[in-house]
Amino acid sequence: MLYLPYVNTKMGTKSHPRRSYGNTLPLTQLPFGMASFCLQTEVKRAWFYQPDHQFAEGIRLTHQFSPWIGDYGAFLLMPQNDCVANTGEGAWSGIRKDRTGENPHYFKTFFTRSNCVFELTPTERGGAIRLTFMDDRPSFLSLLPVMGNYSYRCDAKTNTVYGETDGHALSDAKNFKTFMVIRFLGDAVDGERTALCGNGTSACIHVALKKRKVEARIGISYISYEMAEAAIDRECGELSFDEIKAQAEANWEEKLGRIEIEALDDTQMKTFYSCLYRTFLFPRKAYEIDANGEAVHYVPFDGSVKPGVRYTDNCFWDTYRTLYPLFTLIAREEFTEILEGLVTDYADGGWLPRCSSMGEVGCMPSTLIDAVIAEAAVNGIGTKEVLEKALEGMIYHATLEAEDPRYGRNGAISFLKYGYVPRNEHRESVNLTQDFAYGDWCIARVAEVLGHADIAEEYDRLATYYRNLFDPQTGFMRGKDDRGNMAADFDPFTWGGEYTEGSAWQNSFAVPHDVEGLAELHGGREALIAKLDELFSTPPRYRVMGYGFEIHEMTEMAMVDFGQMAISNQPSFHIPFIYAALGEIEKTEYCVKRLTEEAFFPTDDGYPGDEDTGTTSAWYILSVLGMYRLCPGKDEWIRFKPSVKHARICGKDI
Repeated sequence: MLYLPYVNTKMGTKSHPRRSYGNTLPLTQLPFGMASFCLQTEVKRAWFYQPDHQFAEGIRLTHQFSPWIGDYGAFLLMPQNDCVANTGEGAWSGIRKDRTGENPHYFKTFFTRSNCVFELTPTERGGAIRLTFMDDRPSFLSLLPVMGNYSYRCDAKTNTVYGETDGHALSDAKNFKTFMVIRFLGDAVDGERTALCGNGTSACIHVALKKRKVEARIGISYISYEMAEAAIDRECGELSFDEIKAQAEANWEEKLGRIEIEALDDTQMKTFYSCLYRTFLFPRKAYEIDANGEAVHYVPFDGSVKPGVRYTDNCFWDTYRTLYPLFTLIAREEFTEILEGLVTDYADGGWLPRCSSMGEVGCMPSTLIDAVIAEAAVNGIGTKEVLEKALEGMIYHATLEAEDPRYGRNGAISFLKYGYVPRNEHRESVNLTQDFAYGDWCIARVAEVLGHADIAEEYDRLATYYRNLFDPQTGFMRGKDDRGNMAADFDPFTWGGEYTEGSAWQNSFAVPHDVEGLAELHGGREALIAKLDELFSTPPRYRVMGYGFEIHEMTEMAMVDFGQMAISNQPSFHIPFIYAALGEIEKTEYCVKRLTEEAFFPTDDGYPGDEDTGTTSAWYILSVLGMYRLCPGKDEWIRFKPSVKHARICGKDI
């Protein structure tokens, strides 16, 4: 069976800063590949693609995993003739939607202005392109600026173009550059007509072409042009465009085929495999292969090059919840290497990653990579050497604070001093406290696996500190100041302030490691069930006071209209499954069935909120399969009635 025909790469792409239906891009990319490509329809902040646009400014080499983070290492490729423009805004052209295909393994579109068919298929660190101009006008392939400074040169004798950019948004990346090599096949480049224009942020090159039909191979590197050329040699070699495309297709079919379902209908089939495609995009590889066949990587902490694998483009506050538990089922080998690559950051720069986009961004709170490491450890993933190094890094960020707030736990010292993070010292203090307690529980599990009983005992004690913020009068987790006082003017509908992207309703149940303890605080199992019932039956009201303005997650909770259960955002992901953990499995099944059927579709507006690098997609996949990891780091699945007729994971019935 073929699965790619069921994938809609545009699922969730019809998004706006004020309303996210996924905030995704229709990426043509190999699984976990370093190079991603998609149309740039219009530069508008970071939302540069809209699925209903019938025009485009070019095909973009992109590494953007979220518009809230931005891009790095971006190049814009555009076929041109007649009036040749130096920017995407000037070069834009109509595209024929009936001649456009945006697939994981193959991209194709027709530019009406240049009368050119543009085809592309990806390799791990580059790709192959094929241009077919339909008339005899003098033609060019232009490389146009996107962000940062650019420089180019053309070697017409070897039909090769060299380009580099230092562009990167938000992340901490010292002396960062992306090097790109485009090697044209045959005698394709006219050196006399090729033109370099502008400099720095406006630099571009118009590569003059001698033929109406041209092929080229692309390689990229974060280290050097030589490494980019080596990527072309290794990944493309003497293969034809169609052979490279066939390899990409086979790669994707193998990944998608790791879960086989008998769906209820075609809509469910398309939704499932569109989501499954998303789970294999991130994190991206950020390492390369040297002349000796060894892995090497650029180090964003100091700009050096060191041995070893590295991965990037992931926010663990999101992905720990669903993506990595799914990997334990369908991508154990890949998870093993990813774990090694994440620990590389600690070895290189002294801190485990928190939210990386090439370098560290640190945009989300806490260090939930703790849960990723614990999930690996309890599932037998990762070598002892890697896990020992990971544990060292976990303890480091649990006991020390970095001068740069992008790294480690903000408030770690206060947590150890007071038993919570004071609200007058740090925003999002409730979430920080709960996340630190859960993170410490994860440290205990890794220590336990490695045989460090004393460490496990100490961090199991710290894992109970979430209790210090429970308010029995309201039944919510509430912030305290450094004197132990809660605010007098409490409103459970107020977003922000002490809470992350939500109110007390969404953020008072983040105790996945100790549901029994949470129930005890509420007065017992029945009392916690009643509180959950109240959450689902309370209208989706919100107050913007903590932010001072509406954020899109508020809008999305109201649009889904499932009480205070904000399936649009990660803090609510586990809430329906608490019912099952308390023995009310029917309520879990009811909630999950409604959410999967009413909030997910294989369309441009197909997600209830930000997709967040596979997180929301993995939530859907696990939910329709009838299994959910309530607590990553515990080798236990919540099991309930699946909504598919039948499923097999890696050849085994579930």
